[in-house]
Amino acid sequence: MKEIVVIGGGASGLMASIAAARQGAKVTLLEKNKQTGRKLLATGNGRCNFTNRNQELSHYRSRNPELAEQILHAFPMEETVSFFEALGILVKDRSGCLYPGSGQAESVAKILWLEAQRLRVKIACDTEALSVEKKENRFLIRTKGWVYEADAVILACGSRTAPKTGSTGDGYRFAEALGHRIIAPLPALTGLYASEKDCERLAGVRTEAKVSLLIEGNIFMEEEGEVQFASYGLSGIPVFQLSRYVSRALEDGKTCEIRLDILPSYTQEQIEEALRKKQRHTGNRTGTDILLGMFPEKLSRIFLERAGISLKKKGQDWEEKDYQRLSGQIKGLSFMITRCRGYEQAQVCTGGVPLTELKGITMESALVFGLYFAGELLDVDGACGGYNLQWAWTSGFLAGIHAAGRSPAGR
Repeated sequence: MKEIVVIGGGASGLMASIAAARQGAKVTLLEKNKQTGRKLLATGNGRCNFTNRNQELSHYRSRNPELAEQILHAFPMEETVSFFEALGILVKDRSGCLYPGSGQAESVAKILWLEAQRLRVKIACDTEALSVEKKENRFLIRTKGWVYEADAVILACGSRTAPKTGSTGDGYRFAEALGHRIIAPLPALTGLYASEKDCERLAGVRTEAKVSLLIEGNIFMEEEGEVQFASYGLSGIPVFQLSRYVSRALEDGKTCEIRLDILPSYTQEQIEEALRKKQRHTGNRTGTDILLGMFPEKLSRIFLERAGISLKKKGQDWEEKDYQRLSGQIKGLSFMITRCRGYEQAQVCTGGVPLTELKGITMESALVFGLYFAGELLDVDGACGGYNLQWAWTSGFLAGIHAAGRSPAGR
């Protein structure tokens, strides 16, 4: 019977353990926390958006998108849904985002733990792997006070995000010690710090907007949705979706700007006409009163100030240039980004072990026979909407079945 040690009891580690055990392997799962699935409990604001029906490749980011696509096709969303339904999860569809019927991430974490228990996976919680080395055909995994031996090891330790849940980057250290290269992990799906002090005044304001990321002055990518202003800068799902590209660009020394179009369905000319009409109706009022009902007052003040219009200036005294500048701010409120929020606030990391160092869809290392990878440790990160968990299920399942299906002599 093949002996496998899985390091990390998160989503990908639990899936890998179950998949390997179903193939008849003797599996030991090492988890440094007091319970498995701790980070999983926080996903989807505790509701666990565990996958998404829309599986376009654009929702996954990697330096090797072709192999990422092959891996995702080897255990696709449909098989993930079938896997969880077979375990008793009732799936609820909310505009393509799939959740457990209970609406609780705890249900998913517990049902995975119960299935691992049923398959007699030895789950060692409160057990931190300190090092991983290979001697001849066996792996030695050292913990405090014990050394586990295995024919194969699956590294499913996560990235550096949410370190309070145990994701402290151990997997990068283990992979490097075994000869792998690591693409510098950086925060992704997180908020952005802006240099403008306006954000402090706008803190708490939420608004729908088209969000454009400009790198070195050129539009790189656009998202649309609700933007949230915070004292440090910008937040909200469309900002999160762009953050991994900001991380990489800033790391390369490039300038990053976020430009907000607050009324994307209107042209600038249409906004100017609407402002003129409103001014004619409101009469001798100030700019904040003219904009009343169009935007939150805090935002209106910023628009006026950036357009160079005094807050005391009456609408009847506005000039043509005032309308042009004001509409220009509404269509393009700009913020220079200085950095992303850190690992503590980020949902995932960009970077990790390159897919080019894997043996295709087997998830096995191309450098070390019997070493497998799963989850965030690899250079794949998904958009918001269940994509990072889909990657965890897919990579964990494939790592588990292939680790169990290979013998030490089967080079």
